[in-house]
Amino acid sequence: MNVQEFLHDYNRGDRNFSATLLHGVDLSGRTLSGINLSRADLSGANLKGADLTRANLEYANLTNADLSDADLSGANLVEVNLIGSSLQGANLVGCHLERADLRTANLAGTDLRGANLTEADISGANFQHVNLASACVDGVDFAGVDLEGTDTSQIKTNTNTGGLSGGVSRNWVSWGKH
Repeated sequence: MNVQEFLHDYNRGDRNFSATLLHGVDLSGRTLSGINLSRADLSGANLKGADLTRANLEYANLTNADLSDADLSGANLVEVNLIGSSLQGANLVGCHLERADLRTANLAGTDLRGANLTEADISGANFQHVNLASACVDGVDFAGVDLEGTDTSQIKTNTNTGGLSGGVSRNWVSWGKH
């Protein structure tokens, strides 16, 4: 599918583009809220400044994509591949990033308030000046991650695992009085 067909179908009201091949497509600045791009190949895509609020990108391939300044608030990014992608300045408030692959991704200046990063792989990622207020970071290894300017003082290990088996730690970022 080429970009003109894609945009034509979206503008007609179609929202299901699951498993669509859109490698290297330029959708910068486009409004694509509520779109289903699960399992889609968007590797190398330019989505800079795009509105992807409430989008379903579960299992999508966004390797080396540019999502700088994109609005992904409330998006489903479960098990998404974001290796080497730029999310600099993106709005990821309330995103579901469970088991997302963010290796070597640039998340400098992103807003991850209330996001769920459970078991996400962030090795080698840039987390400079990231807002992690109220984010769930269960099973996330911050070793080797650039956290300059990011307040990590509130990352606490909760000894109450809520009955989870396997010794999974409950790491949450929380702000406020304890």
